[in-house]
Amino acid sequence: MEQIDLLKAKGIIVTELKNKRNELRKQWEETFAKHLSKSQKRKIYLHQHLWHIFSYNKLSCLEEQKARDAFNKTKKDACYIFYQDNEYVLLLVNITRLKSEDIINKFDDYINDVYVVDKNFLWTYVHTHEYFCGPYFYQQNGE
Repeated sequence: MEQIDLLKAKGIIVTELKNKRNELRKQWEETFAKHLSKSQKRKIYLHQHLWHIFSYNKLSCLEEQKARDAFNKTKKDACYIFYQDNEYVLLLVNITRLKSEDIINKFDDYINDVYVVDKNFLWTYVHTHEYFCGPYFYQQNGE
């Protein structure tokens, strides 16, 4: 996987996690969309794309270059990467050098949504499959 090779070349420790994607998706939703009712989640099609919480302005975040810059500047120790339509889940450690340009969202010529989330779910960075949406960056309590 090209993503793993790129990360390892930067000295990042990468561990592939099996059968973890659904658990991470659920935790992501519980953390970042907890303020929305089931009805509100349905109206923004959150079940299709978790990042709709940002594109429908249900959670204030940084977008585009501001999101990239904030992600690049954020103190990072360990995080997860998971994908919308792919079972790959990566645990990354030693990520102080991880930058937005290191996040690859293309697999076998298919563009995928990529969710990068702090191991403690304090922040998230989302690179969508839509060139006109995102990327998005959100950090709990503006830390």
